Amino acid sequence: MDFSLWPAASRTWNDVLEGAEYAERTGWHGVWIADHFMQNSDDLTVPVNECLALLAGIVARTSRVRVGSMVLGNTYRHPAVVANAAATIDQMANGRFVLGIGAGWQVNEHEVYGIELPPIGPRLKRFEEACQVIKGLLTQERTTFDGIYYQLQDAPCEPKPAHLPILIGASGEKVALGIVAKYADEWNHWGRPDLATHKGEVFAEHCERIGRDPKTVRRSAQTFLEVIQPGDTEAAERKARLEGNGAHVIMGSAQEVLDVVAQYPAAGIDELLVPDAFLGDGNRRFEALERLREEVLAKI
Repeated sequence: MDFSLWPAASRTWNDVLEGAEYAERTGWHGVWIADHFMQNSDDLTVPVNECLALLAGIVARTSRVRVGSMVLGNTYRHPAVVANAAATIDQMANGRFVLGIGAGWQVNEHEVYGIELPPIGPRLKRFEEACQVIKGLLTQERTTFDGIYYQLQDAPCEPKPAHLPILIGASGEKVALGIVAKYADEWNHWGRPDLATHKGEVFAEHCERIGRDPKTVRRSAQTFLEVIQPGDTEAAERKARLEGNGAHVIMGSAQEVLDVVAQYPAAGIDELLVPDAFLGDGNRRFEALERLREEVLAKI
């Protein structure tokens, strides 16, 4: 199983870059950036940097790690804009870019920016059309599409990438995982290994209906991961707070974390993402990441 770093977009550009360069230097598989414009809370003072701009900067300053969006909300940008931006970033990355996309969900940023957030049914139908548009633009010489939400006429997307993987972030079992089965090269969701096992079983049913081998889709997942040192009451309180808010958490001693993380490969997960949002700043962040890397990830 591969391990990748997820630097918080709320960090300064220099801190995000420092995290990406650390991941490149110490053997992490990839670096992922979330696509939001603000925190999912009432506190609007926290700065949040734009995803595509960060990704372009990261790929220009690294040479080995895969770099991807986790994930671009379809409601924010027309899929033709996404495809052209992705093709350019992939060119800058020399083929290391992964285009992560999703239907969009965060209510508060749609409200404050006046961006339409349709009900889940129409939103997923729009997203499925967007998947078709993006795949067409990235793989066909010209794309014509006549849908309910998007219409393209003989549209180009140049320069075209040799192969740009499309990752879909989704967990909805009735419709969303069916879209993953049809269009995704990779699939991501939150959750511990038991949830990953369940989602994989549902996904396999969607794949069976369309005649696709589910093993042809690379899978990734994430939880909040942290090795808590003895006596670290702040980390223990953070764990309790995150769990109380319903977050997906694997936090505890090195052995406790290892025992859970080691279950991911059997659950079908190929790549585990490590968010750094709650690991502190400066040296504390890198000390926490190194502790996790040396005491847990290196043993799997």
